Amino acid sequence: MITCFIRYEIDPFKKPAFEEYARNWGQAIPRCGADLIGYFAPHEGSATTAYGIYNIENLAAYEAYRERLKHDPLGRQNYEFAQREQFIRKEDRIFLRLASG
Repeated sequence: MITCFIRYEIDPFKKPAFEEYARNWGQAIPRCGADLIGYFAPHEGSATTAYGIYNIENLAAYEAYRERLKHDPLGRQNYEFAQREQFIRKEDRIFLRLASG
């Protein structure tokens, strides 16, 4: 099992748009085959840092999941929503494995 951590830099004035984006992924990601831990929006401290975190079996499963997500109606709409509203300034993705358990 690997965990995908996505760090977003968002426009602090468009936090509600990011939260809508996160709710949409809350439906689409599990439907397409990943185990969503959650999306996290700024609350205190940095107003521009947000995260998305999910588990997936391995990188091959990740590639298949991304393909399903690309063809999922809500997934497609959410990608288009983010492009249109431009609330994401930067997105970094890293894959980690649990080392302590």
